[in-house]
Amino acid sequence: MQTTKAKISNDRSNKKEKMATAPFSFLLSIFLAFFHLCEEARAFTLITFDVDGTLVQGSGNAADTSAHARAFSHAVGRVLGDGDAVTPVAQALERTDFHGSTDGLILLRLARATLGIDVKESSPRLDEMMAAMYEHMNAMQDAEVARGLSPLPGVIERLDHLEGRRNGDNMVVCGLVTGNVEGIARRKMQALGIYQTGALHPPHREQLARDWKDTDAVGFLGGFGSDYCSNNIEDFDRNHLDRAEQIAIAVRRASELYPDKKLRRVVHVGDAPADVLAAKACAEDSILGHLPDLCVGMVAVATGSYTSEELRELAGDCKPGRWEPVVLEDGMADENFISACGL
Repeated sequence: MQTTKAKISNDRSNKKEKMATAPFSFLLSIFLAFFHLCEEARAFTLITFDVDGTLVQGSGNAADTSAHARAFSHAVGRVLGDGDAVTPVAQALERTDFHGSTDGLILLRLARATLGIDVKESSPRLDEMMAAMYEHMNAMQDAEVARGLSPLPGVIERLDHLEGRRNGDNMVVCGLVTGNVEGIARRKMQALGIYQTGALHPPHREQLARDWKDTDAVGFLGGFGSDYCSNNIEDFDRNHLDRAEQIAIAVRRASELYPDKKLRRVVHVGDAPADVLAAKACAEDSILGHLPDLCVGMVAVATGSYTSEELRELAGDCKPGRWEPVVLEDGMADENFISACGL
């Protein structure tokens, strides 16, 4: 049996070992905590906004007869027809074929519906049609571009707040993810005073390669209808899957702008089923599979044509750390909007 003297000696040795390792453990915990704080400081959040029904509202039928809506008819007629505008989108297509869709898919559907032109013939000229849309709108003054449209309640105030978080630790980068042609999105944001909030981040260098005449000074980060189009007008799922690709483009561009920082969260803000399903696809499918630690948030705003119940059903259950949807009845006017973005 161990003698009392030997036991006391062993106890003393154990205490010395614990005392020797205690400072190391303490220092290690301090280091890890400091490292975590540094990682958080280098991290940033990307918020992408849809435009129509999210940032912008139309009065009455203005959204169907706006400068943007008229540009579709002009472009299809000019590029594929006899030069005259074809039947307007709202009259030629079912609402589900254009609401929440991208400009590219709408152009291809309109060409088939009004001129009987198959997508195999129209898709090679899609860039021409998008350019014609932009030229049509760019010939207008801001007042005409904005006619019948206005920022939704809370939009300017929330963007003013986010502008103050563009720099420093845990910064927030804001851009658009929209089916709009990029040049048209620029004109709309300028005409409605949204660009002037300063919240939208300057564009990625690759966005400067395409000339949207007269709008270089009002460019901003994002993924746009002119960046990607699947040309698939048969599969209704492309309405949201094309938009998911645009989210991925915005994510890549933001990440490349800040290679020394970690993008920890992307939040898409939108009003249509296509917005919800696009963000959900980014969280669940392989679209952003190269970023396994990225959390995808969704703020679905019931300020468009869909109810909060419809949007909530599409969003499904939250998967903490990967898919975190929130539905706001009052959209960006909700006092909880900033916290809903995870900020």
